Amino acid sequence: MIDSIILILRICLAIVFLGHGLQAAFGVFSGPGIDGFSKMLSSLGFKAPVLWAYVSAYTQLVAGIFLLIGFCSRFAAFSILIFMLVAVLKVHASKGFFIQAGGFEYNFVIICICIILIMTGSGKFGITPKL
Repeated sequence: MIDSIILILRICLAIVFLGHGLQAAFGVFSGPGIDGFSKMLSSLGFKAPVLWAYVSAYTQLVAGIFLLIGFCSRFAAFSILIFMLVAVLKVHASKGFFIQAGGFEYNFVIICICIILIMTGSGKFGITPKL
């Protein structure tokens, strides 16, 4: 039962971050692509925004793929956790908790899922089974 729950969490998170990674990297699904993403990062005060746009976009893509197949799920979840913590600190924390005001409610749910996956690993339905 637990392995089925882990699988569902992995697939759901994978779909979200594959989608966001494709938006950020290639502009699909009405995303900004690297140019638009780097401009957004620049507006948030990031130094070397083009570098961070590539790092972020491809972190999301690779982590999404890894979670989908259950390969190095702890590492993938940790990568997403760091990504979400940066988003909270740079964008959402000052707006409070609730998403209606631009707060970190959505990020909080993703962070919780990441913590669960870091604790459990891939489960038996992954390439790297839980230890």
